[in-house]
Amino acid sequence: MKATALTDEDPVKLAEFEARIDRGEKIEPSDWMPQLYRKQLIRMIEQHAHSEIIGALPEGTWITRAPGFKRKLALMAKVQDEVGHAQLLYSAAETLGKSREDMIADLINGKSKYSNIFNYPAFTWADSCFISWLVDAGAIVNQIANSKGSYGPYCRALERICAEESFHLKYGHHCVIHLATGTKVQREMMQAAFNRWWAPMMHFFGPSDKISVHSEILMRWKVKMSSNDECRQQFLDMYVPKIWELGLTVPDDKLRKDPETGQWEFTEPDWEEFKRVINGDGPCNKERLAVRRVAEERGAWVRQALLAPKTKYVAPLA
Repeated sequence: MKATALTDEDPVKLAEFEARIDRGEKIEPSDWMPQLYRKQLIRMIEQHAHSEIIGALPEGTWITRAPGFKRKLALMAKVQDEVGHAQLLYSAAETLGKSREDMIADLINGKSKYSNIFNYPAFTWADSCFISWLVDAGAIVNQIANSKGSYGPYCRALERICAEESFHLKYGHHCVIHLATGTKVQREMMQAAFNRWWAPMMHFFGPSDKISVHSEILMRWKVKMSSNDECRQQFLDMYVPKIWELGLTVPDDKLRKDPETGQWEFTEPDWEEFKRVINGDGPCNKERLAVRRVAEERGAWVRQALLAPKTKYVAPLA
């Protein structure tokens, strides 16, 4: 608990704030909140928004190469949804006082982070299918839990996002089934994608609770409703049986469910790789940010044209 960060707060207001959270009430933008709560929310929501924007890139490269017209249409709709999710999340973060322009600037200059998993390349169509099914499945595990959290605008955004992500999940599952039950070449391609993406997938939920920096205060204030390890366990519980049903192999010799505890045992993720990638040294970090930088530069004239000379910044409604 970062007690030092709360020493300057009014103890009466802080107690009332925490009592509201304990009662399950939602905190709204105009309500009093500790500066640490505001800071952590901005960090978490803008990182989520960045992840939606950057996450559209590896799948977006497969729109024109997807097999068949229907797959192209479906993937294009999915990518469009992901970008729309980012807009909802940027709006939710703006209610806390940070402008969208500042958030985008912090993304491009490397100050703000986004999900590690989108810094890996999608070499084949099967990689895109893995993302559509299991990365989105992991996102839903996180987001359904957090949609029951304490900050109203974020919860409302997550409710809509989860509804749309459920369709993405079905689309991705269908794509994986098609490859896993197809020809020998298709099955091998799908298995190769699992071999490449499983380690990043285990990183997806964040560091182990033993080394997580932010989890304690986020869970105390119900910004996060489940810990990183709890989300990882839930994901394994829900999806490992489905993977095995398709005849696919999870590339982890230690993966097993302890019959006594009901917990999954697995190889400890390489947290040094996690730190290295999130700090900008992954296979695609520079490429991903370069794409966003070019898009921002090319779209500048549109944003400027839309602004009236006397336009004032207005925070989005919650």
